[in-house]
Amino acid sequence: MGAFLMVLGLTSTAAYGRTDDRTDGGKAAAAQVLTWTAGDPIDKYLSFPTTALAGPTTIVFENSAATGNTTGMPHTLTFDVSDPEYNNDVQLNILANPSDANGGKYTAEVRLTPGKYRFHCSIPGHGQMTGVLTVTEVGPGDTTAPETAAKVEGQQNADGAYVGSATVSVTATDEGSGVATTEYAVGADGPWQPYTAPVVIDQIGDHTIRYRATDQSGNVAAEKSVSFKVVAPPTDDTTPPETSATVSGEKDEAGNYLTMATVTVTASDTGSGVNTIEYALGADGAWQPYTAPVMVHQTGTHKVRYRATDKAGNAAAEKSVDFTVVEAPAKDTTAPVTGAVVTGDKNSNGAFITSAKATVTATDAESGVDKVEYSLDGGPYLAYTTPVIVDQVGYHVLAYRATDKAGNTAQAKQVTFTIAQGGGVPAPNCPEFDERLTVIVGTVDTGVPNRLTRNRCTINELIEDEKDWSSHALFLKHVDTVLDKLLADNVIDQREFNKITRAAKQSAIGKPGQTEGYRDLFDGTAASLAKWQQVGGGKFALSGDGAITSSTTVEGMGMLWFPERKYGDFSLKLQFRDDAPGNGNANGGVFVRFPNVHDHPEESRPEWVAINYGHEIQILDRPDGDMYKTGSIYGFDRVGLGGAGVTPKGTWNDYEIRVVDQHFTILRNGVVINEFDNVGGQTFYPERAGDPGTDGRRYATGYVGLQVHGTSDVISYRNIRIQEL
Repeated sequence: MGAFLMVLGLTSTAAYGRTDDRTDGGKAAAAQVLTWTAGDPIDKYLSFPTTALAGPTTIVFENSAATGNTTGMPHTLTFDVSDPEYNNDVQLNILANPSDANGGKYTAEVRLTPGKYRFHCSIPGHGQMTGVLTVTEVGPGDTTAPETAAKVEGQQNADGAYVGSATVSVTATDEGSGVATTEYAVGADGPWQPYTAPVVIDQIGDHTIRYRATDQSGNVAAEKSVSFKVVAPPTDDTTPPETSATVSGEKDEAGNYLTMATVTVTASDTGSGVNTIEYALGADGAWQPYTAPVMVHQTGTHKVRYRATDKAGNAAAEKSVDFTVVEAPAKDTTAPVTGAVVTGDKNSNGAFITSAKATVTATDAESGVDKVEYSLDGGPYLAYTTPVIVDQVGYHVLAYRATDKAGNTAQAKQVTFTIAQGGGVPAPNCPEFDERLTVIVGTVDTGVPNRLTRNRCTINELIEDEKDWSSHALFLKHVDTVLDKLLADNVIDQREFNKITRAAKQSAIGKPGQTEGYRDLFDGTAASLAKWQQVGGGKFALSGDGAITSSTTVEGMGMLWFPERKYGDFSLKLQFRDDAPGNGNANGGVFVRFPNVHDHPEESRPEWVAINYGHEIQILDRPDGDMYKTGSIYGFDRVGLGGAGVTPKGTWNDYEIRVVDQHFTILRNGVVINEFDNVGGQTFYPERAGDPGTDGRRYATGYVGLQVHGTSDVISYRNIRIQEL
C-alpha cells in the first residue's frame, strides 16, 4: 500500500531549537517536538504525548518496524476538528505504514493554541486508537533551558567497561517554568523516545545514549550524550547460538508467495545468551541488524541470509532461506455459466408423465464452482447435489443459480414444465408432503437440512409429525427407527441424529390433549398472527373472540399470507364471519397453492402473485355485484348465491377447503358447496388470455393466504388450521 501525507491548514514556524530531523528542505524544526508511535496493536498508539505548550510545534508520527510494526498494517494520526468540546484549529491527517516511501515516519509543523486536542486513528475497521492532548500557555519570563545530566551504573572491569549490562539514568531540573519532557535516543541516529525510567543496555559493544529536556516555556536544553562499552561476563561458553528462519504469506498452488513474503528469524543461546541477530538480502547484500520480521514485496526469486552471535562472541554459521514472490492473479469477476435440462417421458401435449428429472449444470473457468442451488415453485433456494425428481401433478417452475469460489453468483435462470397423471415411474410413496428447508419436529426447528432420502422422500416426510399419534412414546419409537436407517444410509450424521432425537422429545406430538392431525396456523394469539405477513394494501388486526378482522381504515386490496411453508394436498379449515358495515356484505377469499410472493420473476406486485398463479376460494354472500359467490374458484368455477347458501351477517361459518392433486372440494358448515377439477384451459381474465398463469396452469404446491378486498368489505377469520393429506 502506498502512503500519503495530508496536512491541511498548518503553520510554518521560525527556525530555532534542534536543527536535525529536517524534512522541509533545510528549515529547522520547531522548539517543541511531540512524538506519536504505532505498531502492531490496532486499539492503541504505542506512545503519545498528553501535555504540550502553546506555540510552534513539530509533530512526529512514526509507524515502522523500528517502532514495533511487524505486520505492515497502516495507521493514521488524525486531529478531530468536528467536536466543539475540543480545539479545531489544527487539521492534521497522516497515514503511514512501514513499507511506504518514508519508511513509516512523517513530521509536520503546526501551531498549537491553549486548550485540548482530540486525536485518533481513522482507518475503518480498526480498534479505537484515541487520546487527548492538553495545551497550556507558555509561562512568561522563562528563557533558561533545563539542566540535564546522565549517570551510567553497573559492574565495571579494570578497563572501565561494564560487565553484562549498563544502566543509564537521566535527570532534568528547571527552576523557571518546570520540566515538560525528557527524552533519550540510542546511538548517533536513533529516534528520540520519552524517558520514563532508567535505560538498561545489555548488548555487547560500544554504545552512546543521547538525551535532552524541554521546559514548560518551550526552552530546549542542548543535546548531551554519554558513551560506554558493555563486555560479556567471564564465561566458558564456546557454543554459538541456534538459529532458524520461517517464511510466511499467502501462496499460490505452485508454492509462490502472492504479493509479499515475511521472513521471521529466531535465535536462542543457553550459554551466555544471544547478543546480536543480523540478516542480509540476496547473496551479497549488506548485513543489517534484525529487529523485526522482514517483509519482501518485490516480485522475483529471493534469498535472505541470517546469522547470530552470543555474548561470549561465538558466531553461528550463516544460514539462508529461498523463496519466490509473484504478483497476485487478477480477481475473478465472472460468474459461472449455468444450464438446466428437464427429461422424462411426455404425452402428446408435451407434459411429463408422472415425473420429470431436472439436471442443473454449472462451469467456471477461473476460480471454479463453489455451489449450485435450485428453487422449486418459488420456494427457498436449496443446495443442488443430484438431479431433482419432480412427481407432483401440475405446472412447475424450477429456478437455478451457481456461485464460484470468488463469490460471483450467476443470475438466476428458470425452466418450466408440467407433470401429468399417467403411467411410468410411480411417485414416491411418502407419508406426508414437507419440503421445508430444515427438519422441524412439531414446532421445534432442529436446523438440520431437510434432505431428500434414497426413496425421494424428505426427512420431514418420513418423520410423520403431522400424523395423529396415539402416544408420545410411540412417536419417539418411530422417529428412532427412521433415524437409525438414515444414519446407516449416510443421509445424516451422529450430531444431526442427536439434534432430531432431542427435538422429537421436546415436541408435544402424541401427548394427551395434543392434536397433531391439524396444525394451527392462527390460534387467536398475537404470537401466531406474527407468523403471517401482509403484502399490498389493507391489513388484518386482532379483534377479540380469538379472531382477526380486515381493516376499515387502511385502503387498498392486499393479502395476509403464511410464509413458513408450502402445502400440496391438504384440508384447510377456518371460520369466517361477515362483518361488513350497514347493509353491505363482505367480499373476500382464501388463496391457496401460490408461489412465494417476493421477487417473483413475472409479477412486480406481490399481492397479485396469489391471484395470477394460485387459486382464490371466494367468500361473498352479496345478492348483487360479482358473479362469483361463496365457494367459487374465482375465475375458474362459478357458484351462484343459491348454491353457496347464506347465513345472517355476524354469524360464524365453518369453511373447509380440501385439495387433492388438482381436485378441489369446498365445504360450508359441513356441506359440500363446490367440487372442481383443475384440468387446464380455463381463462382467469379474458383480456389476459395467454399470459403466464392465466390458462389453468397452477402449482401442485404453494402457500395459503387471506384476501383484504377493501375498507367496506370487512370480514373476520379465526381457528385457521391445516392438515396435510
